[in-house]
Amino acid sequence: MGDPKKPRKKWEGPRHPWRKEVLAEELQLLGTYGLRNKRELWRAKTIVRKIRHQARALLAMPKEQRESIEKALLNRLYKMGLINEGSTLENVLDLRVEDLLERRLQTIVYRKGLARTIYQARQLIVHGHIAIAGRRVTSPGYIVSREEEELIDYAPTSPFKEKPPVVERIEEGSA
Repeated sequence: MGDPKKPRKKWEGPRHPWRKEVLAEELQLLGTYGLRNKRELWRAKTIVRKIRHQARALLAMPKEQRESIEKALLNRLYKMGLINEGSTLENVLDLRVEDLLERRLQTIVYRKGLARTIYQARQLIVHGHIAIAGRRVTSPGYIVSREEEELIDYAPTSPFKEKPPVVERIEEGSA
């Protein structure tokens, strides 16, 4: 079973961590998606790597064996929002880490306009101001499904809920 105090590692770091182009790409992704550290990026890369590995393994199977497993994988990825309806296993092989990072709660809160910056989105989530269907979620790395995407809003107890966005206007004649 394993010790409950020692969770399994959910990420795998890069094979060559000190290559200049890898470091530059990772740094660019950290800034674009407001990630706290490279471990969050490596976790997303590992998830995408495992999904693509499953797709490659399914493509190697005979057609009769893979049909049900393929349908389940494509259905799961569609619900996650990673692929479009009617996609095939070849589309799964085209998945990138950016596709998964776009499905994080932090990114979706920023894209919906609930936060001014990607970093403010992270802060609002961690401080408990964001809820999905009225249920508070405090994990910025939460992967949002298609059904949950339109249910994202401020938490019912959040002070941001009552206050409309501040729009500063300069009235004519006052200087």
